[in-house]
Amino acid sequence: MDTRLRILQAARELAFERGVIPSLDAVAAAARVSKGGLMHHFRSRAALVDGLARQALDEVDALMEAAAAEGRAAETWLRLSVPGPDEAALYRAMMVAFRAVEAGNQGVIELAGAATSRWQDLLGAEVGDPTQALIIRLVGDGLLMNAVVGTPAGNGDALVDALCRSATEGTS
Repeated sequence: MDTRLRILQAARELAFERGVIPSLDAVAAAARVSKGGLMHHFRSRAALVDGLARQALDEVDALMEAAAAEGRAAETWLRLSVPGPDEAALYRAMMVAFRAVEAGNQGVIELAGAATSRWQDLLGAEVGDPTQALIIRLVGDGLLMNAVVGTPAGNGDALVDALCRSATEGTS
């Protein structure tokens, strides 16, 4: 694993454990690199947050593309929208960090907006109706927000199963 990926993995694991984006010193120690080595890849904490966000966007892109190829984009979107406790802690930490360094992350905010449009297009191609695709995306957004703020809407798997059944029954 290259140094940049090792740094991102260490930052992600620390954020899982702590529920906050860690300091650069903590990330450097966990990644077993010098602080200078870390700063070669991420010049600031804002740059580290940017790197984590870009990595997460790339991961969701890959998952959604693969799911769309199998006709499972809607189900995958909804399942991704019900994160486990560790993932919810990471999302919460990233939201706080983005807010704190908002001006420095405009690029990643724009990337997230473009990614959201791509994912909604994949949903639309699958369900054949742009309005239904928007509803699926917004339901997923709401599920994610509930998980991030600590008020999950019940058993995630059972809920997604029920939503998928409902959507399937509505189209048959």
